[in-house]
Amino acid sequence: MLTIYHNPRCGKSRETLKIIHENGTSANVVEYLKVCPSFDTLKDLLEKLDMKPEELIRKGEKIFKEEYKGKSLSDDEWIQAMEDHPILIERPIVVKGNKAIVGRPPENVKVLL
Repeated sequence: MLTIYHNPRCGKSRETLKIIHENGTSANVVEYLKVCPSFDTLKDLLEKLDMKPEELIRKGEKIFKEEYKGKSLSDDEWIQAMEDHPILIERPIVVKGNKAIVGRPPENVKVLL
């Protein structure tokens, strides 16, 4: 089963979820803005994505520009920033077993289907 960290207000996230459903695959949908992943969950997601925390940050968000732009943070500090401000987490993230992808573009999800 897949898990998608989803923001229903995001077009890319909706498109990714649509591809999953069109494939006949079921998914556990986590609205991460309502139920933010814990620090440990974020760390686990980053390992599955094979990404550094700063690579998963949405740098266009207002909170990033106001609080983090131009700062040099450690990996743990970036993870903490995502836990404190889940809007900073790039979306959607789709997980299957020990692998994960960011659905940008949404077609990226096909490697997990």
